[in-house]
Amino acid sequence: MNNIPFEDKPIALRRGEHKQEEFTKINPFQKVPVIDDDGFILTESAVIMRYLCEKYNLPEHWLPVADEKHSLRVAEYLNWHHAHTRLYEAMLFQTLVIVPKLKNKPINKKKVEFYRTAVRETVKHLQNYFLKGRPYLCGEEMSIADLLAVCELMQLDSVLEEELYKSNQEVKQWVDRVKIRLQPHFDEAHIIPYRLRSAFGKIKPKL
Repeated sequence: MNNIPFEDKPIALRRGEHKQEEFTKINPFQKVPVIDDDGFILTESAVIMRYLCEKYNLPEHWLPVADEKHSLRVAEYLNWHHAHTRLYEAMLFQTLVIVPKLKNKPINKKKVEFYRTAVRETVKHLQNYFLKGRPYLCGEEMSIADLLAVCELMQLDSVLEEELYKSNQEVKQWVDRVKIRLQPHFDEAHIIPYRLRSAFGKIKPKL
């Protein structure tokens, strides 16, 4: 969206490429994403976004600086994100797809319900604390907080659990708003989740 030059390096997690020596040399945590900018390496998505905003002097709305309170609101969400939006959406996804496939065991129904409940609670917090009737999580304009949050929610779409957030009209409208603003890049970035949704729809068990 901001015309930052980059070379895309897809990593096939399903084939364990993140565990191989070549990738481990770049990121010893064996996680994605990671950025290598002429030898300067960062391994956390929120910090990668901050780095890009600052290095390329991106529009203020992505990472507010001039307005201290607005800046702190974005920082607040980024700190809250990992133990809430990130954690529960990812764990529901793993419980439905990754763990059963790796261990060749039935889906753990109790864990599914636990994470569904946690996701519903997270969605309420997105509505009542962060959005508060505003168009975006931290104010009147989209920031990197919206990017991180909406991509986590897409994990729900990929396993046909999107009603967990779509049932909340304010959150659903915010997701739709962000998707529209990010097109066509949003769909390009979510090709794999879209494919998974199609495949999972054919095999998803009734829980």
